[in-house]
Amino acid sequence: MILLQCVNLSKSFGAEPILSNIKLEVQTGDRVALVGRNGAGKSTLLKTIAGQLSFDSGDIIRPKDVEMGYLAQDTGLESGLSIWEEMLTVFTPLMKMEKRLREMEQKMSDPDLLNNDTNYNKLLAEYDQLQLDFKDKGGYQYEADIRSVLSGLHFDSFDYNTKISTLSGGQKTRLALGKLLLTRPDLLILDEPTNHLDIETLTWLEQYLQGYPGAILIVSHDRYFLDKIVTQVVEISRTHSRKYVGNYTHYLEEKAKRYELEKKQYEKQQGEVAKLEDFVQRNIARASTTKRAQSRRKQLEKMNRLDRPEGDEKSAYFSFQIERQSGNEVLRIDNLEVQYGEEAIFSNLKLDLNREESVALIGPNGAGKSTILKAITKQIPYTNGTIRFGSNVVVGYYDQEQTKLKSNKLVLHELWDDHTLLPEKEIRTVLGNFLFSGDDVLKPVSALSGGEKARLALAKLMMQKANLLILDEPTNHLDLDAKEVLEAALINYPGTLLFVSHDRYFLNRLATRVCELDNGQVTDYLGDYDYYLEKKEENRQRLLLKEKEEQVQSSSHASDPTQGKTDKQSFAQDKEVKRQERQRLRRIEEIETKIEDLETNLATQEEALCDPEIYSDHEQAQSIQQEIDHHKLSIEQLMAEWEELQSE
Repeated sequence: MILLQCVNLSKSFGAEPILSNIKLEVQTGDRVALVGRNGAGKSTLLKTIAGQLSFDSGDIIRPKDVEMGYLAQDTGLESGLSIWEEMLTVFTPLMKMEKRLREMEQKMSDPDLLNNDTNYNKLLAEYDQLQLDFKDKGGYQYEADIRSVLSGLHFDSFDYNTKISTLSGGQKTRLALGKLLLTRPDLLILDEPTNHLDIETLTWLEQYLQGYPGAILIVSHDRYFLDKIVTQVVEISRTHSRKYVGNYTHYLEEKAKRYELEKKQYEKQQGEVAKLEDFVQRNIARASTTKRAQSRRKQLEKMNRLDRPEGDEKSAYFSFQIERQSGNEVLRIDNLEVQYGEEAIFSNLKLDLNREESVALIGPNGAGKSTILKAITKQIPYTNGTIRFGSNVVVGYYDQEQTKLKSNKLVLHELWDDHTLLPEKEIRTVLGNFLFSGDDVLKPVSALSGGEKARLALAKLMMQKANLLILDEPTNHLDLDAKEVLEAALINYPGTLLFVSHDRYFLNRLATRVCELDNGQVTDYLGDYDYYLEKKEENRQRLLLKEKEEQVQSSSHASDPTQGKTDKQSFAQDKEVKRQERQRLRRIEEIETKIEDLETNLATQEEALCDPEIYSDHEQAQSIQQEIDHHKLSIEQLMAEWEELQSE
């Protein structure tokens, strides 16, 4: 089923066209990504589809019964309610249905109604239908759904009675996302939903969206996220749209192939056109060949001329060089402690860097990653430990907030004042490589966008020629193309890298070592991000196995404390683990059978209540109702046990 169609959609701001003849189709189950440069019109298109902006021409077609949910970029949830109360508002219709069911149950026990078969049967039929609708719409699990989403978005440690008005901007943004996910619209439209999410939350969101029953239209600069989620990519470039089937990586490959093919077709046609035009020019005036020349001219007139294929839009171009090489030992951190107030963020922290390493520092939000970088660059004090640099180390630092780029200087002078001996032409050339051209260099720094400030900060960093680059979220505010350029520059960088990033695609391309900071301690993984994930899963499985073995061993020692750890015992432990697993699976099957039997009995008893003879006997009807309530309670308890066993 087609959920959304944009047919030749066009939108301009003043005289400047933003979108021209956009074609977009989303069907049931589609996962579509909109990609393009910053300013290409992606968010404008989403706002237009959502009805927040008008359009100049074309059509947006959406069936009336299709529910659409839209989350704008960095939208925070503003509410005077608590976290739990606000999430419950999504299920107001279900709660009204639940209240109505309780009222109907109370009414059905009214003796006056029992004596009126017509009214009783009518109420019972209405009750059955309402109960079925309530179940189909998730009436028995909406509170569990709320807890699941809040847990996935890292609100499980919060008191759910916390007022939303007291939360930070990032927390409000996550809550807005959570509320939208709970509404489960047919078409979910998300504009940069991965902002403000740490890696663990991103992983949860990926898994949630992979199982989402509706269609998804998404804008994101997180390439790893796009690779996991989307099956189609629509590129917005030079105001037009173009569709590619596959995820983000496949889109890049297919785009390159298309360009080469179109370029060859264009060049081939241009060669044919040149030959035909040359023949016409040389032979049109000669009586013996004029008919053939006229035929060639008609052929030229009928030819469907191909446009020259447009390559990529102009990209930033830069590379990081060093003034001189450092020694082999670049950085040694030993027993480092940093406090915030009287509380230690971390203590006894150790971290070493050697020459030409590319080290990624990862961990949950609040773990202290940026704090370490600021301690290394002497922006904050540390209370204990040592930070020691090796010989000839020159440090260059990139701040994720670009806190030093708030001056009223012009862009030109922001860079030139740091390198006064260089001619203006050279400074302008550097800025041009970072896409500051013409009058762009005369803008005040304070008026720049986030993406422009990021590019200016990178230009300043490049000019330092430092041999140790310390980067805090360097891909923030950069569009997909700029990220690719930055990666290429850093991959070829001859110095040493220490960086913090939530961009897993970036981590995979750059990291030669991943250092995980958690609970104040650093754990090393010698590889890229995918290797880190593999080792984490291996360690998790090993820990689970060890715990099971210890449980078996503890049980064995309780019965015979003198028994040693022999091969025979290990074999017995393995058998015990397997026996417990078989026991777990058997219990799951038993529960499923019991639930099925109870639901059958429940249906029989509820049907029995429809019998006027039974309902005329108040004591018998009350007894059956008690059995029904007992069966419902048993089913709930069994379901809770079933869910617990499934999660083991």
